[in-house]
Amino acid sequence: MPDYDHPIIHTKPPGPKARAMIAEDNSLLSKSLSRTSELVGVQAHGAFVEDIDGNVYLDFGSGIAVTVMGHTHPRVVQAIQKQAETLIHVNSCDYYSLPQIEYARRITRLSPGDYSKRIFFSNSGAESVECGIKAAKYGTEKPGMIAFVGGFHGRTMGALALTSNSAVARRRYTSSLMPDVAFAPYAYCYRCPFNQREDACGLECLRYLEEWVLQKVMPVEDCAAMIVEPIQGAGGYIVPPQAFLKGLERICRERDILFMVDEVQTGFCKTGHLFACDHFGITPDILCLSKAIAAGLPMGATITRSGLLEWELNTHENTLGGNPVVVAAALAVLDIVQEEHLAAAAAHIGSRLYQGLKVLQDRFEGIGDIRHAGAMLGIEFVQDRQTKEPAREARDRFIRECFEHGLLTLGAGPSSVRLAPPLILADEQIDMGLSIMEEVLSAPS
Repeated sequence: MPDYDHPIIHTKPPGPKARAMIAEDNSLLSKSLSRTSELVGVQAHGAFVEDIDGNVYLDFGSGIAVTVMGHTHPRVVQAIQKQAETLIHVNSCDYYSLPQIEYARRITRLSPGDYSKRIFFSNSGAESVECGIKAAKYGTEKPGMIAFVGGFHGRTMGALALTSNSAVARRRYTSSLMPDVAFAPYAYCYRCPFNQREDACGLECLRYLEEWVLQKVMPVEDCAAMIVEPIQGAGGYIVPPQAFLKGLERICRERDILFMVDEVQTGFCKTGHLFACDHFGITPDILCLSKAIAAGLPMGATITRSGLLEWELNTHENTLGGNPVVVAAALAVLDIVQEEHLAAAAAHIGSRLYQGLKVLQDRFEGIGDIRHAGAMLGIEFVQDRQTKEPAREARDRFIRECFEHGLLTLGAGPSSVRLAPPLILADEQIDMGLSIMEEVLSAPS
C-alpha cells in the first residue's frame, strides 16, 4: 500500500492514459454525470487518491462526504474481507442476518431521540428518503409534504419531488413527480430571500412558513411531514442558524407534523458531532442516512419512531438492503468514528480550515462568503461583494486549477465550493490544501 504524504503531479492532468479512458467513458456511460474533475482514480488510501497516470491528489471532497474515515481504512477493508469469506448475500425480504441486527441495535442507540425506534435498510440516500416519505404518509394517513427551496434529497421520483436545488433535474418530469409537495424558504442568510441582515434577522423564513405556506398552500390537516437538510449540501453547504432548525421542530410539534431530517450528507461526525441533529439540538421523527454510513459501499438507512415502521406485511421491502458485506463495513465505520474520535477531529480540522479560509477571504475579493459546521465548509464566489452576483466561472476555474495542482474539491450551488475532507487529516495536510488554494487564487485569471 503506497504511503502518500503529499500531492504529486507527474504530468498535467488529465494525463494521456486518463484522456483515453475518459474518451471511452464518454462513448459508453450516461451523459448526465456531471464529473467535477477529469480524475480517473485507480487507488486511494488515507487522504490521497492516485490516478491512472500516477498523479496523486489530496482529497478535500471525500467522494461527496463519504470516505470521512479515509480511503481504504484498514478496519473497513478487514471487515469487508472477513464477511465476504462467510456470507455475501441473504435476501433481506425473506431471511434474517446477524450484521443487520447488530447494526440496528447500535445505530438506534446512537441516533438522536430518546424513544423506541425501528430501522429500514436500503442502498442509497434517495432510497432512505423514499422510505421516510412512505413511512410518514402511511403513519399519518396524510398526503402532503413540505420541503425547502435549494434542498436536495435524491433523484428518484419521490425524492426528486422534494428536491429544488436545480431545475435541470426536474425538467420533463414535473407532471410525473409525487404530488402534494409545497416548498418554503431555507435560512440562506448570505442570500436572504427577505433581504434581512443576519445580525438583525427576525427569522422571516419561519414566519412565512407558518403564515403563508401552512395557512394558504399546505394545510396542516394534509401535511404528513416536513423534510429538511440540517445543512444544505448540493445547495452550497449552507449552514442555517440553530434557531431556524429549532423553529422548524417547534412548528412540527405544535401542529402534529412529522419532522423528517435528511442527514445523508451531514451524518457521521462531519459537523463535529455524530449527527448534525446533535450539533443543532434537534430531534427528528424520521432520520435518513447514507453516504459515509458504510465507507463508500452502497447503503441507506431510515430510522424512525417505532410506530412509523410498524407497517402491514409487504408494504415496503428491499432485496439488497442490509447486505451482510455492506453492513459489516458500516459496523466498522461505527467502531472507527467512536474509537478514533472523528467528531473531535472534525471540529479541529474545520476550525483550522475555516481560519485559513478567512485569511484568504480577506485577501481575495472574489470570495464572498465562508461558512462551516465542523469540517463541512462552503466557499462562495461572487463577482462583487456588494451585489453578491454569483461568479460561476471563477468557481469553476478554482476547482479546475486546484485539481491541476493536486487538490480535489467539489462544486455546489450556483457558485460555491464545498469542502468535506477526510477526518484523518494532519495539520500539515490541512495547510497543504490551504497553500494550494492560495496559489490558485493568487494566479492571474
